[in-house]
Amino acid sequence: MIRYVLRQNKIPTSHSYKTWYAVPVVEETMDLEALAKHMEQHNSGFSEAMCLGVIKAMVRCIKEMILEGKNVKIDDLAIFSCGIKNKMSADSEDKFTTAENIETVKLRARATGVLRSSSLNLDATLRRASTITTSNKTSGTTSGSSSSGTGTTGK
Repeated sequence: MIRYVLRQNKIPTSHSYKTWYAVPVVEETMDLEALAKHMEQHNSGFSEAMCLGVIKAMVRCIKEMILEGKNVKIDDLAIFSCGIKNKMSADSEDKFTTAENIETVKLRARATGVLRSSSLNLDATLRRASTITTSNKTSGTTSGSSSSGTGTTGK
């Protein structure tokens, strides 16, 4: 179940100024340990520690392959690849330098298979949230706030 709240666009220069839109409520952010524990509970035949070890090794290897200029496709998850964010263009090929023209390298991920938007759209169930409860993992505290959808401001 994906819960959502309504937010009003408060950006005066936006073409959708003062209109309302749905924003998903993030119930929890799972780290690798929590994902490994969840996988173990699905009777995968592997312990939480084994699942965690495999996932961590996969992440390291994906990074290594991307840094070698390769794309990595994990069926039904994503295709991971490298992107380049340019600062500005150069007037000619001879005037192009990495330091002057490239701002940063970034990670790209494109959903594939069962995680594609079209597939998620078929399986998703949506419900408007009346209360938002967030969990702070480091301190173990929980805070709540009410949202009726009126008067809620957008970012």
